Amino acid sequence: MINELKNKAFALAEENIDLYNHICDEIFRHPEMGNEEYYSSKFLVTEMEKRGFRVQYPYGGLDTAFRCEIGEGSPKIAFLAEYDALPGYGPNKDQPGHACGHNWIAACTFGAADVLAQLKEHFNGTIVYIGTPAEEGTGGKVDLVNAGCFDDIDAAFQMHLTGSEKTELNGSSLAIDSLEFTFEGKAAHAAGAPWDGINALDAAYLMINGINALRQHVKPDTRIHGIIAEGGMAPNIVPNHAVYKVFCRAADRDYLNTVTQKVINCAKGAELMTGATMSYRYYENSFDNLNCNPVLVEVMANNLTAMGYTNFNKEKKEPSGSTDLGNVSRVVPTCYVSLNVENTDGSTCHNEAFLAHVNGELAYKANLTAIKAMAASAIDVLMNEEIRNAISK
Repeated sequence: MINELKNKAFALAEENIDLYNHICDEIFRHPEMGNEEYYSSKFLVTEMEKRGFRVQYPYGGLDTAFRCEIGEGSPKIAFLAEYDALPGYGPNKDQPGHACGHNWIAACTFGAADVLAQLKEHFNGTIVYIGTPAEEGTGGKVDLVNAGCFDDIDAAFQMHLTGSEKTELNGSSLAIDSLEFTFEGKAAHAAGAPWDGINALDAAYLMINGINALRQHVKPDTRIHGIIAEGGMAPNIVPNHAVYKVFCRAADRDYLNTVTQKVINCAKGAELMTGATMSYRYYENSFDNLNCNPVLVEVMANNLTAMGYTNFNKEKKEPSGSTDLGNVSRVVPTCYVSLNVENTDGSTCHNEAFLAHVNGELAYKANLTAIKAMAASAIDVLMNEEIRNAISK
């Protein structure tokens, strides 16, 4: 019964692939920055309504988030769409573009949800398509998690394109805190009366020096990197205002909390040494580290193998960047796959050259693979109580 249903899902994916590739192309041709994805979110919601889904839009307190559902009751299986672009592309490096392939993510998750919607008479449960804004910036999934939008979800699926040689089934990410430190000093003439000044920029430099000394005493997976965003107006004026922005990352959220406090202590030391007044804030959402559910990883591996796809690694991948999907994985069993797009030019996510691979022949081939694999894995969760029990443990 389950294999028969998977074969029906594969046939539906092939039958409707032109629609799913059109979605990939349409989002690609309308790149929008995070929390400004008004065209993209409206387009996706409209297409979901055409397919018979119930829609909540906006959703979770975010203007460009949405939730589309079909079916009734539990289990509830969610497919998570992203559709925000990155800045800095085009001839003048001033245009947004989908160099991370979020247009493709929106399309393959749409396709998996739609395929299962057409099979809903064969299983009990609800298929959910959730639009999550601003993954590249503020991290809309964090706001949705905090608003309880995933509390009723039993499993979540998402795939991402990669230029790596192999598909990664067991992705991981670094937890991240984004902090902004402001130092307020006292302006004075830098030559005439420097003794009357309190140098806020010196405080920022001393904080950086403190962080550099700290690097010897943190674990190898820790990353601390920042910029001086504001540092004075003129060389002959003692800077009375300085702003230092820093990202603190680590492979484990609990350990990152310790590191972040040490960085804050560096700022407090700089405050004490200079006499400048320090304040700080978290200027973007904090992301947790991603933990893929091991049972879902095995389910996905089995389905890809059955499809004849074997170019994958299911061992836990070393973390590199950060994603708000980490916060989702703390509250929902999550399956996140980085699917090899099979490009040969060496480019990968965020490279401008990768724009050539997130929409077009290679992306469309990967789109069909992703839709089939996610739909088949979701069928296992929907139809097999033993798998659901194992996932929930």
